[in-house]
Amino acid sequence: MCTFRMLKGASKIRLNRRGFLRLMLWAGLISYPSKSALAFIDYLAPEEKILSLYNPNTKENFDGVYWRNGSYIAEALEDINYLLRDTRTDAIKQIDKNLLDLIFSISIKLKPQKALHVICGYRTSRTNALLLKRNKKVAKNSYHIKGQAVDIRLPGLQTSELRRAAYELGQGGIGYYRRQRFVHIDVGPVRYWNG
Repeated sequence: MCTFRMLKGASKIRLNRRGFLRLMLWAGLISYPSKSALAFIDYLAPEEKILSLYNPNTKENFDGVYWRNGSYIAEALEDINYLLRDTRTDAIKQIDKNLLDLIFSISIKLKPQKALHVICGYRTSRTNALLLKRNKKVAKNSYHIKGQAVDIRLPGLQTSELRRAAYELGQGGIGYYRRQRFVHIDVGPVRYWNG
């Protein structure tokens, strides 16, 4: 419990942690010009969440709304799951919705004019084992196997800028693969590495 004395002689105000954070959020919004505050509120609570994804391996894309008014859209999720399937085996897995929301948040930060390119989405255990034989840096228990990771790039944007946008969100794992020109993001614990 936090106790504040607002003015000399004023009574004490007691706030719990949630109340204190809410107070700080509103104080921050008040300090912004009104258009910025409204944009921030829209960012926090959009009516729709839109993704624009392209798989250069299969030449397939998804460009549309996957979440509207508090609910995920089943057909859109099926399309995304298919786009992010293991292209070596055509196996499909449900992609973690938190990962989709993380990709959406990155898109909001970058405001891309083109679709994000998905280099790798879901991987079966068998595909992951095959990749591990070729490259010892592949994680044995990769988040790709769980449908909780994606490797992405954005044409026309330096990979370092894409990494920075993901880093600023402070969520999940971020792998920076400068030579291969992609960024790995996942919804596991927060951690960073260079590939």
